[in-house]
Amino acid sequence: MIVLGIESTAHTFGVGIVKDSPPYILSNIRRTFIPKEGGMRPGEVARHHAEVAPGVVREALEKAGVSIRQVDAIAVSLGPGLGPILRIGATVARALALKYAKPLVGVNHGIGHIEIGRLITGSRDPLILYISGGNTVISTRVGNRYRIFGETLDIALGNMMDVFVREVGLAPPYVVNGKHQIDLCAEGGKKFLNLPYVVKGQDMSFSGLLSAALRETKNNDLHDVCLSLREVAFDMMLEATERALALTSKSEILVVGGVAASGSLKEKLEEMTLDWGVKLSVVPQEFAGDNGAMIAYAGLLQASKGAYTELSESKVRQRWRIDEVELLWE
Repeated sequence: MIVLGIESTAHTFGVGIVKDSPPYILSNIRRTFIPKEGGMRPGEVARHHAEVAPGVVREALEKAGVSIRQVDAIAVSLGPGLGPILRIGATVARALALKYAKPLVGVNHGIGHIEIGRLITGSRDPLILYISGGNTVISTRVGNRYRIFGETLDIALGNMMDVFVREVGLAPPYVVNGKHQIDLCAEGGKKFLNLPYVVKGQDMSFSGLLSAALRETKNNDLHDVCLSLREVAFDMMLEATERALALTSKSEILVVGGVAASGSLKEKLEEMTLDWGVKLSVVPQEFAGDNGAMIAYAGLLQASKGAYTELSESKVRQRWRIDEVELLWE
């Protein structure tokens, strides 16, 4: 089976093509919208995705060496995400499904991140840290669901970092040579500042930390603020993760999502997993951020069990949680 997947939840429009035997990933093409100033404006991003969509689909097919008629199903991320942007991907997927008489598979964006991570790293039954611009979740599979053992109570870790560097004039772009601007700024930090550390059980809160860090920039060196903000945020994540480890007794941690590419976070996790005697698996940078291959692979898993989506049911779901998805595959 060959599946074409379309990712269109935020700033990236991606198309990936996968098959059900090695090598699983045939192509993974993406185009990312980078604002000239400020944050993402859904209307601008939607226009960008609509313009690049035909070329990205064509390039993905060419890279994979297959024609659209050889594709067995069209998978698309239907949420969570920003409505106007999600609708671009959904519209392209519906058009391809209708024109070429292909079944449609609606995929949860977060499930795509997790399943591509499990495929690439070979993880079997891990505790999952899903950390991105829109999500901060600690989860593991229990039965036929990914159950939540901890999450952000307000803004996501990635979003907090993005907003901070944008507000202090370091971004856009948010990532340079594979490093987030907050990591680059933190390299010049020399002292730690007293910033709010908020962990409630296994849940975290980042909004107060963001506000306090922005205030501290008025009277302190920016490099020191970046260092302190990053260290506090990551330490909060580690505390919640350790509690989830103690509760679930898992022997492996899998890190997925855009923030998984952070080298400083990986170093902290390596120290923690060494103390606990558990394995650490981090999804490679190519598949850490949003991409079409992860949607194609999650769609392949669903399609293998006949879990297709009727066109009339292919509505976008901006707040679709991973624990709402029934997992039909092992």
